[in-house]
Amino acid sequence: MQADKFDKRQMLKHVGDFSQLFGIKEYTLTDGKAKGMRAFDVRNGSGLEFTVLADRGLDIAGLSFKGINCSYISKTGLVAPEYYEKDGVELLRSFFGGFLTTCGLRNVGGPCEDEGEHFGLHGRISHTPAEEVRAGIDWEDGLPVMSIGGMMREARLFGENMVLRRKIRCHYGDNRIQLQNTIENLGFRREPLMLLFHFNLGYPLLDEDAELITSTAKLVPRTAEAKSGIDDYARLQPPTAGYAEQVFYHNLNSDAKGNTIVALINKKIELGVALRFNKNQLFNFTQWKQMGEGEYVLGLEPCNCYVEGRLDAKNREKLEYLEPGEERQFDIGIEIIEGLKEIETLVREVSRLAS
Repeated sequence: MQADKFDKRQMLKHVGDFSQLFGIKEYTLTDGKAKGMRAFDVRNGSGLEFTVLADRGLDIAGLSFKGINCSYISKTGLVAPEYYEKDGVELLRSFFGGFLTTCGLRNVGGPCEDEGEHFGLHGRISHTPAEEVRAGIDWEDGLPVMSIGGMMREARLFGENMVLRRKIRCHYGDNRIQLQNTIENLGFRREPLMLLFHFNLGYPLLDEDAELITSTAKLVPRTAEAKSGIDDYARLQPPTAGYAEQVFYHNLNSDAKGNTIVALINKKIELGVALRFNKNQLFNFTQWKQMGEGEYVLGLEPCNCYVEGRLDAKNREKLEYLEPGEERQFDIGIEIIEGLKEIETLVREVSRLAS
């Protein structure tokens, strides 16, 4: 079935219920540390399937295309928000990775202390359950759009009052997901704003045949370990014993409007995942390369900050702020790239940005 040939009435000639073709299934997880979390499984009719966790900031757990997994799930497995440990790097005990973990809103990166407040690794927003959750099918021009939305609140008595409103949209028969994010400062003082979208790609999309595609104008290794691997930043190794993570900062080229693209492609299986975002919203792109045994993942991370933590950003005058009543938009397009022809088209598009 070609999505562009079938509208609502034509579909109903072929099926009794639309769930035969596409839909959103809501359920509650019941086992282990995931117990009690609300989840939504989305099928869009093209082979694209993903799971959204309402109680983990409307982040995306698994994502696959035509049965091929594209995401990474860490050894913690899915973990409910009540197991969140803020201190130091203890967030790693509940960092399941998934296809997307959102980091922020008031700290990204290393733990630190600022103005008498202690901040843990990557902030708390990914452990915040969503409010006003809505999931359903919208019909646009006779075709269905799967939509999930809600709001996460980061607030404290005598402190901040910030909200993240998120909507995830996916059209029937289309290989793309739209991730729309609005952050608003509901308080009456300006607040630091640090935001990083931690996309985590895993096996079998990620293997030694995969390649990172970017329009990098300048590449900066974060550590001495990353500096030692800078010549191979785009090449992915097989799982390697004793591998130490490498992190790189990319200053990407973009078009005249600030639009840019990054992608992981695997020509052997003729599949890729691309992220489209705007540098006027998210100026930095962080690459997390972890090729370890059992910890085999590539992080693609559009962000408005670096990952040394809030205090470092403040001291270097790199910290962004949200004024009282101010809203800011952060949108990311997620695209599945299928087949060698589409891969080559994408590579040419990225090359044009770099030229």
